[in-house]
Amino acid sequence: MNRITNVSELDAAVKQAEEMLHADSHRILVCAGIGCLAGGSQKIYDRFCGMAKQSEGVKVEFVPEAEDAVIKESCHVGVKKSGCHGFCEMGPLVRIEPYNYIYIKVKEEDCEEIFNETILHGRPVERLMYHKDGVVYRQQEEIPFYKKQTRLVLKNCGHIDAENINEYLAVGGYQALRKVLFTMEPSEVIQVISDSNLRGRGGGGFPTGYKWQQVARQAEKIRYVVCNGDEGDPGAFMDRSVMEGDPHKMLEGMIIAAYAVGAQEGYVYVRAEYPLAVSRLKTAIAQAEEAGFLGENILGSGFSFHIHINRGAGAFVCGEGSALTASIEGQRGMPRTKPPRTVEQGLFAKPTVLNNVETYANVSMIILNGADWYKSIGPEKSPGTKAFALTGSVKNTGLIEVPMGTKLREIVYDIGGGLKDDIPLKAVQIGGPSGGCLVTDDLEVSLDFDSLKSKGAMIGSGGLVVMDENTCLVEVARFFMNFTQNESCGKCVPCREGTKRMLEILERIVAGNGTLEDLDLLEELGQAITDTALCGLGKSAALPVLSTLKNFRQEYIEHVVDKRCRTGNCKALVRYKIDPEACKGCSKCARNCPVGAITGEIRKPFVIDTAKCIKCGACIDNCAFHAVYTEN
Repeated sequence: MNRITNVSELDAAVKQAEEMLHADSHRILVCAGIGCLAGGSQKIYDRFCGMAKQSEGVKVEFVPEAEDAVIKESCHVGVKKSGCHGFCEMGPLVRIEPYNYIYIKVKEEDCEEIFNETILHGRPVERLMYHKDGVVYRQQEEIPFYKKQTRLVLKNCGHIDAENINEYLAVGGYQALRKVLFTMEPSEVIQVISDSNLRGRGGGGFPTGYKWQQVARQAEKIRYVVCNGDEGDPGAFMDRSVMEGDPHKMLEGMIIAAYAVGAQEGYVYVRAEYPLAVSRLKTAIAQAEEAGFLGENILGSGFSFHIHINRGAGAFVCGEGSALTASIEGQRGMPRTKPPRTVEQGLFAKPTVLNNVETYANVSMIILNGADWYKSIGPEKSPGTKAFALTGSVKNTGLIEVPMGTKLREIVYDIGGGLKDDIPLKAVQIGGPSGGCLVTDDLEVSLDFDSLKSKGAMIGSGGLVVMDENTCLVEVARFFMNFTQNESCGKCVPCREGTKRMLEILERIVAGNGTLEDLDLLEELGQAITDTALCGLGKSAALPVLSTLKNFRQEYIEHVVDKRCRTGNCKALVRYKIDPEACKGCSKCARNCPVGAITGEIRKPFVIDTAKCIKCGACIDNCAFHAVYTEN
């Protein structure tokens, strides 16, 4: 694309992009999100490309009213790599336009049937479509998983080629940038964002407009715009999916922010473990620079802005603002005391706007549609939508987007389809290591910043881990504390030493060596860390433990008093026993026990010394009579 230097050239480029988008009578959109790629979608894409090339001379025109096609005109088949469709449980996914058919769990060998039936004859391949309760859902929008969502930030993911700037232009991309550059003053942009009540989607929910305003009014004229794409929470992949599936939407938001606060340099901080996101960001930035949306004198407006990519090493603490900016500067990623805050002295000690990927992805929509439109979605104090990574024991795992304030029940049962094998719900961990635990009594809670705070939880980056009755919440708390302790930067004593002590206590408990006093000590330590840790990550480190202690204290008591784990997940608390009625006295279990914990006489029932047993399971594996069993 030639560099665009004025509005007229932009209009012409948009028109050309729209024509190119609609030139194909059929579009095959193969999901190229990381999950589908792992499932083989690259091979599927290659196979479709080969078929399309071989079918250039085919003449076909689809007639919607008919079940078949009429051979009449030339058919242009476009094969594209799209971003994540979100329905990860059913990947690899293939979407066929103009019919909006969505095919699930596609294999390479399915490509020929899809091409011959749907592309050449307009017929659906129903065996590859989503089925539920005897109903076949042909179109993506009809599937319950999608129907209950409001996809705004994720609107383009799965619908456009993630590596083609023309497709972003064709669906309205960079029109918000045009509006601010040629019709709005920087102060007007900030006012619109402030009026919209957009709050940061990185976890804290800080008002975005107020943050921009603070940067804009600093006396220092050198300012920076930084995007936090680190996303270190276990089970969270919302920001990654936007960077992989619709990177220009995030970049456009960053450029608008830069214009609003008078910045000329920006950085995207993305973890190196996201190679696909890094690759597509590089492509998007290069395309935007070539087209004139980045660089010097953007669109001939006189405004200049450059964006750089900084790859982080995967430290969880670098999700914290001051640690992130220190890492970009080449220093060790460690938080600092505040004030001064990032808006005053951030990157290179200059005023800095720091928002996450999803926050920037909201900006262009607000500019184009207005603050009132945005505030009409969700609750007044937390408007807009929120993307969540829905994982765990739920039937439909994947990436979802719903209005703020959506009930937890709707997400788990309507969008998620309920729990696998219809096992009762036990809890939902929200916000990862920085979040808390919601229980069945919280199913009617609204998922927004303020409502969750009252429950001792927080949205965090947006991870939602659904857990059923077979999940041990004590072990879950130990897992998150182990993660947090490993990721502690070590700068402040409460986090460095406090999380270590809490982890030691939790490990004692799951090993069957805990006491009731340990529970009180966990609460005391957790509260102390919350009150005194240096950064926001440290202050929230104890939340998974404190919330599970509050909601599942009886389960902790069973671990320390009864030395029992009701779910059987804590192996140290599992007891191996031999059923004397089923035991034939063959001695095979005793002969295979590595620690000599099994004794007995031939042709008489053997017994297991639980004090010696190491719970290796060799006795179960070697018993031909199924006489050995476990007791929780």
